[in-house]
Amino acid sequence: MYLIPAIDIIDGKCVRLTQGDYARKKVYNEDPLEVARAFEDAGLERLHVVDLDGAKAKRIINHKVLEKLAAQTRLHIDFGGGLKSTDDLRIAFECGAQQVTGGTIAVKDPELFASWLATYGSERIILGADFQAGKIAVSGWQESSDADLFAFLKDYWAKGVRYTISTDISKDGLLEGSALDTYEQIREALPELNLIASGGVTTMQELEKLRTMGCYGAIIGKAIYEGNLTLAELSRF
Repeated sequence: MYLIPAIDIIDGKCVRLTQGDYARKKVYNEDPLEVARAFEDAGLERLHVVDLDGAKAKRIINHKVLEKLAAQTRLHIDFGGGLKSTDDLRIAFECGAQQVTGGTIAVKDPELFASWLATYGSERIILGADFQAGKIAVSGWQESSDADLFAFLKDYWAKGVRYTISTDISKDGLLEGSALDTYEQIREALPELNLIASGGVTTMQELEKLRTMGCYGAIIGKAIYEGNLTLAELSRF
């Protein structure tokens, strides 16, 4: 299982939100590259980058930060936040993202999302399936939808999606644990889907459970920044 540290960006800075609330923002570092290099030095291979300005603006904003991270580290970067057009996607890939994540677009413009899958292939397009109370959330978690999480995943599996990042918004940033039961149900329903768990991952024991159930990856954010999980621990994992 891949351990995937997260860097969320507002105004070019490394921040974390609590439950997706922009009013509950904490800046952890003025320089995301410094943070990314620390992850790389610890032996981690992947990085999850979210353009929170882009998610709010509904277009890519922090592509220059992405470009710097990709050019000055060897990390495999997946990038999301505000990708609403094919031009946004092109910019993200040109700036060095190996994969991009589309969530809102998959709900609001499924034909466009399907065209991305057809053009770039399922290895490069990740489905963002962020949820609250079993329903998919969109627009930087500012809106809920009527889409059921499991129906949404099964529909996109049939359309060719092979990777998904699924975040339980109710648990994100609280350091109280992740949606283990939901992830287990997803694994049972779609065992060949590469599931990346996200939101509330806090302890090494939790990471072991996610690995045991067969998750492809686990995204870790606030637990690193607040010291609940150290880079030394993650390196040994």
